[in-house]
Amino acid sequence: MLGSLANAWKVPELRQRLLFTAALLAAYRLGAFVPLPGLSREAIATGIDTSQNAITGLFGVFTGGAFNNLAVFSLGIMPYITAAIVMQLMTVAIPRLQELAREGEQGQQKITQYTRYFTLALALIQSIAMVLFFRSAQGGSVLADGSPIDIFLVIVTLTTGVMLTMWLGELISQHGLGNGISLIITASILSQAPNAIRTLLEDGSVLNIVILGLLAVLIVAAIVFVNEGQRRVPITYAKQQVGRRMSRGGTTYLPLKVNMAGVIPIIFASSLLIFPVVLGQMFAGGDQDSILGRIAAFFSPGNAPYLILYAVLIVMFTYFYTAVQFNPIEHADNLKKTGGYVPGIRPGQPTAVYLSNVLTRITLFGAVFLAAVAVLPYLITGVMSLPQSIFLGGTSMLIVVGVSLDTVRQLESQLMMRNYEGFLKKR
Repeated sequence: MLGSLANAWKVPELRQRLLFTAALLAAYRLGAFVPLPGLSREAIATGIDTSQNAITGLFGVFTGGAFNNLAVFSLGIMPYITAAIVMQLMTVAIPRLQELAREGEQGQQKITQYTRYFTLALALIQSIAMVLFFRSAQGGSVLADGSPIDIFLVIVTLTTGVMLTMWLGELISQHGLGNGISLIITASILSQAPNAIRTLLEDGSVLNIVILGLLAVLIVAAIVFVNEGQRRVPITYAKQQVGRRMSRGGTTYLPLKVNMAGVIPIIFASSLLIFPVVLGQMFAGGDQDSILGRIAAFFSPGNAPYLILYAVLIVMFTYFYTAVQFNPIEHADNLKKTGGYVPGIRPGQPTAVYLSNVLTRITLFGAVFLAAVAVLPYLITGVMSLPQSIFLGGTSMLIVVGVSLDTVRQLESQLMMRNYEGFLKKR
């Protein structure tokens, strides 16, 4: 990775992309410290204590501490991710959206526009819920004495912060390097790592530190191993007459990744579980005996219902996103048109069925692995009675390592493309 970064820095265009990405990530981190309007200095200095609540602690990590600091980016990027999940599900279910998805770039731009509108609606709803939370005892009653104008300004600022974060992520994806939304989440998680390490050193024993250190190394190694693993399906091409030329036949392979969905299922499952639970706790107003309070407590991170639903959602989203990324019927048709076939399998529909079966088997392993790595650290930290602030070890590491691998892979592809261009220019 360091070698790729050093080589990229020598290319002016890639250096510009890296600097652009770093500048926007720095702007996002700056927004995590800009306080909301209408709050007293005492409330801003105190912030929100998330150490006693697993849900608010989870929210604080995914917003990079902006939630704790009562900052303009307190909602983070989660409303956009929730909107993207719903839009992808609706694209499969609604024929009109399916037609737009088939129209290529113009249709995708239309779907992206709908996602932005939906994000705006979700951001407004969550902003109102956040204000209710800030007025409750759990939120420190920092807005209990706020005037209607102050409350209105906070709602507008929180909603604007979500849309600005979404815009920064899209700019990184278009003009920077890597997936902007994933990099924003990664930057948020990494910003909270020093606090988690300090908490572990203060509250954990030497044995606990050694166990968690070994577990972290094993998880990182396993993530890299699975993310880089692939099933190579052999493909044979027959000789073809193309005009006056006879194309050579040959044998190659079709690489099917074990974890084709990457880190997206983890992000989807986390954001989908955060949204209703946090809303329930915020609207409960600190009343744990109310229906919403009981729902929030029932699905609190670390509890059995939360972990079961979390694992199920990861498996479901892994299969769903893999189906979106890879279409066996389309690949089988393309092989048939180009004269390719899988040895022992007839071209056309039998090839599509074979590819679908292979993909289903290897995706099952990848989905179960993602779910296990995401849930296992919760169980271990619960058994070891460690603080809630480090409950996110598995999820955080999956996101950080997965996004890092994808970003480095994109960087290497950019370097390879530039090398080929230089070779062609020399000739």
